[in-house]
Amino acid sequence: MEKLNYHESKFTDQNGLQRSILVPVVQDLARLNTLPQQFIQRRATAASTFTPAVIDMAGLRDGPGSSSRAAELQKLGREARDWGLFLIANHGLVLSDVEQSVRGFFQLPFEEKKRSVGTYMSVDNLGYGRSFVKSEDQVLDWIDRLAMKVAPKAATDGLAVWPIKPPNFRRAMEKYADGARKTLDELLQALAEASSVDKRAFSQYFDQESSEINVRINYYPPSPDPTSTLGITAHSDASALTLLTQFESSNGLQIFKDDQWFTVHWPCNTLLVTIGDLMEIMSNGIFKSPWHRAASQSQLDRFSVALFYNPPAGVEIGPVQDGMYKKVVVSEYIENLYKVSPAPCKQAIMFAKENE
Repeated sequence: MEKLNYHESKFTDQNGLQRSILVPVVQDLARLNTLPQQFIQRRATAASTFTPAVIDMAGLRDGPGSSSRAAELQKLGREARDWGLFLIANHGLVLSDVEQSVRGFFQLPFEEKKRSVGTYMSVDNLGYGRSFVKSEDQVLDWIDRLAMKVAPKAATDGLAVWPIKPPNFRRAMEKYADGARKTLDELLQALAEASSVDKRAFSQYFDQESSEINVRINYYPPSPDPTSTLGITAHSDASALTLLTQFESSNGLQIFKDDQWFTVHWPCNTLLVTIGDLMEIMSNGIFKSPWHRAASQSQLDRFSVALFYNPPAGVEIGPVQDGMYKKVVVSEYIENLYKVSPAPCKQAIMFAKENE
């Protein structure tokens, strides 16, 4: 009989005591075509499909006053306000090495993965394993994940959170993140212009040396019953902007809007940008972070790579004008989000509400 492996997940219980729980490795469950009770959950289905608009980065890079730049800014502002996400094209980022590295890691046997990279409990929950496990009776997501902090450069010194195998993994991810930072910085300024505020209203909180880039690689194996499982429970991102790509299978992302779930038609190997909670705060609600989840699928593996772009942890951010949000320290907001997650709604954003 094939062996079933387990992640060890640690959590603090209601009495403040640290507990640990063994969680089955979903990649093994998929291979064995087994669905334990702890992964089964009832959920509303997504009846509608939504295709995000594509923002042409080449058009945004045209000089001030150009008609193409004006058209892309208008489209960017509309999509960010209405949906909180959009696709980008002509960005110049190459994904082939990232995809090869991600696939190579998850093709390793479990014991080799564990020898290749450790797991470290913190707000960021770095390494290979599980996240957001809070109790022994919690319904679990149908996912295995790998997380690391790419920036600041010294953030993971002394921590074995970078896979040793494949050998080019870290180099590929850092190269991708360096290019992505430039694209995200451009989008921070473009979003400010699209909302008619000073073009540095959002980018002023970021710098090259201490801004944070966190990467989470999500692996969603085929589910024996995709109608009874979720890849990731509904949530919003604790970021300013999140850059996403997916490999192998599309249509796994779903967002909640107008009291219904939409399946996001998002082609493989393209880049999707979503608004995070920190951008919602900085824009004073002009742009809102979407409530989203990842659906399970029955036939195909699906990989996604999420890059979360944040100001430095100790920076205090604030809204562009007085209104419904107040100033918050980035690290304090993120710590609160992890404390209240998973939640049935956007509970974490209440931490930054002016009247709270």
